[in-house]
Amino acid sequence: MAGAAHCSLRPKRLLLDPKFEGYKLSLEPLACYQLGLDAAVAEVKLRDDQYTLDHMRAFGMYNYLHLDSWYQDNVYFVDQCGRVMNLSVTLDTALQKPREVFRLPTDLTAYDNRLCASVHFSSSTWVTLSDGTGRLYLIKSGSRGNGASEKWEIVFNEELGSPFIIAHSVSFVKSDMHSVAVLLLRVEKDELDTKGSGFHIALEWITIAEISKEGDHRYEIFKRRVLQGKSVPHYAAIEPSGDGLMIVSYKPFKFIQDEDDKLEENDDAKATNEKKDPLYYWQQTEDDVTITVHIPQDISKDDIKVRFSPDNICVTLKDQPPLMEGKLCSSVDHESCTWIIRENKSLEISLIKKNEGPRWPELIIGDTRGEFIMDSSQCSEITESLMHLTSEVMNPNPEKENPPCNAQELEECDAFLEDSTSLCRFDGDTLKVTHVINLGSNQYLFSVVVDPREMPCFCLRHDVDALLWQPHSDQPENMWEHIATFNALGYVQASKQDKKFMACAPDYSYAALCECLRRVFIYRQPTPLSTVLYNRKEGRQVGQVAKQLVATLEANDPILGFQATNERLFVLTTKTLFLIKVNSGN
Repeated sequence: MAGAAHCSLRPKRLLLDPKFEGYKLSLEPLACYQLGLDAAVAEVKLRDDQYTLDHMRAFGMYNYLHLDSWYQDNVYFVDQCGRVMNLSVTLDTALQKPREVFRLPTDLTAYDNRLCASVHFSSSTWVTLSDGTGRLYLIKSGSRGNGASEKWEIVFNEELGSPFIIAHSVSFVKSDMHSVAVLLLRVEKDELDTKGSGFHIALEWITIAEISKEGDHRYEIFKRRVLQGKSVPHYAAIEPSGDGLMIVSYKPFKFIQDEDDKLEENDDAKATNEKKDPLYYWQQTEDDVTITVHIPQDISKDDIKVRFSPDNICVTLKDQPPLMEGKLCSSVDHESCTWIIRENKSLEISLIKKNEGPRWPELIIGDTRGEFIMDSSQCSEITESLMHLTSEVMNPNPEKENPPCNAQELEECDAFLEDSTSLCRFDGDTLKVTHVINLGSNQYLFSVVVDPREMPCFCLRHDVDALLWQPHSDQPENMWEHIATFNALGYVQASKQDKKFMACAPDYSYAALCECLRRVFIYRQPTPLSTVLYNRKEGRQVGQVAKQLVATLEANDPILGFQATNERLFVLTTKTLFLIKVNSGN
């Protein structure tokens, strides 16, 4: 990740509530509707050779219910008959049976090594679909959610190798050419991995473009790129323009290049190594700075020009471009600065600091070609100044009023195993990481589409809260924006040991999670009270209360899908689709 900009996430203080008092259990009834399915959901159980944690995360915990964010309250799933079924809700009391919108040409029962079928809605009229056998379909759907105009038509389908699931897709127009970029996820056997799980994760980034030849318009694969990593990504999404890719993962991903690219990369690496020798060395005291520059044997004193000014320096050899030039870290007494040539053919420059005392963190601002050399006395001084921050024992003074943090006092839900999770942004042209964020203990929770024209948002735990972040690929200075906070949800969800899926409303009005069986927990944002309520401990009036609601489904089948809209929760089990009315429409 050399050359990548190391960034950080900046929460908005106005969206944080340090005085949040917790959720109050509400017994208000939730309207729950259920629809029996004509055929069971096309669930695919893990095989004996799919035994790793990555297989479980990618396929065992797969969300079989797909929310169409381009149209309100519109969900899809694939059943055992190979039918793509749709439920579009306008009125809860007049629910229709899920209707068939497309039938896969493949007989799914004929394949033993298939994965679950996956669907992703690239735009308001384009859909990408995988049957789980290794075949990808690009479908023009028309206006979805409307039985009259919704007609799914295959415009591209091709066998792409081993089975995969679709992680994300986008539709865009560039240079008057319509393209669809699709991200495919595979867990592949790795023969070279003898110490790990024996598998690696492959993300294949495919761009399908409309090609016009002699009046014939058809879609073909325009570009294929593959990334590999050692853990299933929590989040992987293509930018709306198709120019980049963002991945949140425990272990890093990198592009797998062909032989020509590898040779070019090796040449770049060699060139980089050759440049590693410092151009100059510099030392400093409280009063002055000494710079040493090695010069060629044929350079004489008359060939050297050194110009000093209060804030700048310029060193030139013969008629060549400046060897050193730029703004100094701090001001100097330029009339007292000198330079000489040593016997070992090195140029020694002495700068007299204008302000004595402060150490310079760098010599020339932004110039990384030099190397700072610290003498032993300076090392000892720095070590002594930092000594108070370290100790040879865990807690040298247990009777002290504010002892240091003791990890043994942390609760189980405060522990994070994946403490090296990172967020990386890859450039689609150079195939290199341009931005990286070390998420540390900011545990990944879930993703949600707030605006289908933007990238999906991702929710991270920050201390006890859950913060929702919106990526902006077209805003380099504000690439990740904090847009909402779910108070204490980071702590609450950690206590739910049986949780399977998490989601939130696109308008942030509530967050929800479900267990593997039956139970659904809903956490509303704080709302004003209609009656007067006092805090007994502090004797003050409470203005807002956040409510927790619990719904228990009348089903013994495991929950296979879970999606949230502004008004409803959709919960899919093997044979039933449940609708929970959370908010009333405006």
